[in-house]
Amino acid sequence: MEVNEMSFNDAVPVDGYGPGFFRVANQVFNGPLLLTSTGVLPWRGMDDPDALLALVGQIDVLFVGTGAEIAHIPADLRSTLEEAGLGVEAMSSPSACRTFNVLLSEGRRVAVAALPV
Repeated sequence: MEVNEMSFNDAVPVDGYGPGFFRVANQVFNGPLLLTSTGVLPWRGMDDPDALLALVGQIDVLFVGTGAEIAHIPADLRSTLEEAGLGVEAMSSPSACRTFNVLLSEGRRVAVAALPV
């Protein structure tokens, strides 16, 4: 098996996470996280669709981290995002962060909106 180191160029990956926080570019962010290739954006959680809708045309897929365990995102939020043209993939926050990092290293147009574990 060949192991390749990920390269992010100027993009910003998730460095880590823990109970109630995420670490991005060696900075700790408490609470929900919205991250694109350029950095952290304000997001208040599942009740804040406007922050996610602002990404339309900038990304192809939004990974939604639902916390420590995978859960459904609210149906109205999913339909609003999909009708606007965003691909939405719900998964646990750790999985969402890892998937975001991998696709970001490939230069893909992705973002992650994650609730803390």
